[in-house]
Amino acid sequence: MTPSPHILACSKTDPGLRRPRNEDVCLADAGRRVFMVADGMGGRAAGDVAAALFLEAVTEVFEEREELLPAAGKTKIEAAFSLANRKILANVALNPHHFGMGCTAELLVVCHDHYIVGHVGDSRTYLFRGGMLRQLSRDHSLVQEQLDQGLISPDQAKKSRFRNVLLRAVGVDSPLTADIIGGPLHPGDIFLLSTDGLHGVVNNDELASVLAFHTALTLKADILINMANDAGGNDNISVTLAEIIA
Repeated sequence: MTPSPHILACSKTDPGLRRPRNEDVCLADAGRRVFMVADGMGGRAAGDVAAALFLEAVTEVFEEREELLPAAGKTKIEAAFSLANRKILANVALNPHHFGMGCTAELLVVCHDHYIVGHVGDSRTYLFRGGMLRQLSRDHSLVQEQLDQGLISPDQAKKSRFRNVLLRAVGVDSPLTADIIGGPLHPGDIFLLSTDGLHGVVNNDELASVLAFHTALTLKADILINMANDAGGNDNISVTLAEIIA
């Protein structure tokens, strides 16, 4: 069996400049090889509670520090999304004023020489490899559907009044199906998990230019958050970075 690589990681979250509270959560647990971001939604309906419940579910499912094969990693990711979905729906049942809350989420697990990503919503997972940035996840949004169908252009998508309309989120419907993306790891890979407070205002070329810097991950995260705030800081901003070391 191929030994698991060493991983450097960090996560940072910032409320931005316009929101009264931070409804994002993030996690970088290099020891358990688990990384995530979640973006609460629902406005007054406790989006921060939904995001916190997603983190709670992840920590419960991945409580044990163990080496996982890719198939087991996929199973655990699906279990984490399912548990989080049940937790949020149960919370709403007990607290009707929380109706409408939910979250988007990205969950990355490193399994020996492979990565597995679970994705729901419009938070994103990117892979920076060989100087090139690739978006691994596909937004579960109305605008993405319109783009895929050729109904609007990328420029129109950026300005669309429907850009915040989600087609899938954690804690909204049962059962929940998360997209699962996976592949082999390469030394030097950098994974970026972000909420839309970052990638909604910082374009892919700008993201790639920061990830290409030969500097500490914590500094890269700070730069990315500063760029989002410089672009208006209209939303909460969360960044989780994980770098694969040979």
